[in-house]
Amino acid sequence: MHVHQEFDLTTGHLWLRLLDLALLGVHGSLLIFNATGWAWKRTRKLHLATISATVASWFGLGALYGWGYCPLTDWHWRVKRALGETGLPASWVKYYLDRVGGVTWDPVVVDAVVGATGAAALALAASLALRDRLAGRAAGPPDAQGLRPRAGCGKVQGRRAAGAAITSAGEDE
Repeated sequence: MHVHQEFDLTTGHLWLRLLDLALLGVHGSLLIFNATGWAWKRTRKLHLATISATVASWFGLGALYGWGYCPLTDWHWRVKRALGETGLPASWVKYYLDRVGGVTWDPVVVDAVVGATGAAALALAASLALRDRLAGRAAGPPDAQGLRPRAGCGKVQGRRAAGAAITSAGEDE
């Protein structure tokens, strides 16, 4: 006796919806971080890595798959097509601008703004990384307490030595 069982589409559909939301969160977070991560010294190394990987994808993988290629967009569009969406644009940013804004954005304008933002973020990340590296070298090696002298003034940067006298102007004596 053969028992016919229907495939439960709701379970598969649920996982696709969850994956769709996860990709939205990851991709959106990466986009925001790529645009702003250079602004905080603590995040600059990670930002330089993520914006470099993004631009490398746009042009390196883009040479093979189409300029501006992003694997996250590719994966996200596969999920959306599995959910039944059609007519997806090449740009993830355009898709969400259209949906959130209720206006159909010109893809050339969106691509230009995204490209300019990416180029500016990469330039800022690279120049700040270079500046931070040169500033670290100019300060000299750390002393026995792990402190570096400030460049050009011979004063120690970092934790104040225990018991150091402070003048009324706030300078160490």
